Amino acid sequence: MSCFFRKLLIDLTSVTENAAIESFKWVGKNEKFKADEAATFAMRKTFDNLQVSGTVVIGEGEMDEAPMLYIGEKLGKGGIELDIAVDPLEGTTLAAKNLPNSLTILAVSLKGGLLHAPDIYMEKIAVGKEGRGKIDINAPIEDNLAAVAKAKGKSIEELVVVVLDRQRHEEIIKKVQNLGARLRLISDGDVLAAILVGFEESNVDLLIGSGGAPEGVLASVALKCLDGEIQGKFVIEDSKQLKRCQEMGITDSKKVLFMDDFVSKDALFIATGVTDGELLKGVCIKDTKVTTNSLIMDTKRKEVYFLKKSRYLNPKREVY
Repeated sequence: MSCFFRKLLIDLTSVTENAAIESFKWVGKNEKFKADEAATFAMRKTFDNLQVSGTVVIGEGEMDEAPMLYIGEKLGKGGIELDIAVDPLEGTTLAAKNLPNSLTILAVSLKGGLLHAPDIYMEKIAVGKEGRGKIDINAPIEDNLAAVAKAKGKSIEELVVVVLDRQRHEEIIKKVQNLGARLRLISDGDVLAAILVGFEESNVDLLIGSGGAPEGVLASVALKCLDGEIQGKFVIEDSKQLKRCQEMGITDSKKVLFMDDFVSKDALFIATGVTDGELLKGVCIKDTKVTTNSLIMDTKRKEVYFLKKSRYLNPKREVY
């Protein structure tokens, strides 16, 4: 693991842990905005106690009017300069309904290491290590499925393809089904879906479809740690979105984005479970003892850690 990440590892992990604990207080209460707000507040407050000079390059909130860690916001009380990408609560609806796979997510890199992506849609295709170098976002779906199947020594019928369950994906869903692959529709959480394609034991082979561009950047850091691959293209719907891209330094909004476009310097990916899920157990609070489970990954050494931590809440049931 990079030297500067080793020094900051525990502190940075506390960012997602605290966000998970605070948002967990709203799990199952049908209050997704309050859960998101709690996670956002906890991330900001935790960062403000860290010895870093961070700039938010991937924030959240513009698309769904959620509370924001806004793009350009400065975090930390001084120190090493970092690019910061966050999704304070991926799966706000999942948390509100107490459904699996809600996470708090953070990625950091050395300054200038992460793509500055506006909160608009992006077409994406993602695979794990075996499929790296075999996909092409501009190719027909049947070609990509055939290439990944060949790389993994499977038939197309054995592939598991993850797609967000959205009306805009109706054509993709039909094609995947007609090709005979196993379709897995998800209601939320395409960062988690992208991570799962990088873990062989997940039995997920491919992610296809459009989702948030910020989530694409977060997923790219995770997949780079796992030796996987993601490709993306911005979906520009109007002149306002085009202007937003230009303001963020994106001169060619039609360009196909590859791994090095998303993340170009050493980076760290951290996620903490809020509700129980496939990859991580969620927050568990018993009396004043709270237990969290986190995933930590490093792009430089391709190291993957699972961290389980228990601690005690103060009398006000706060963690920081």
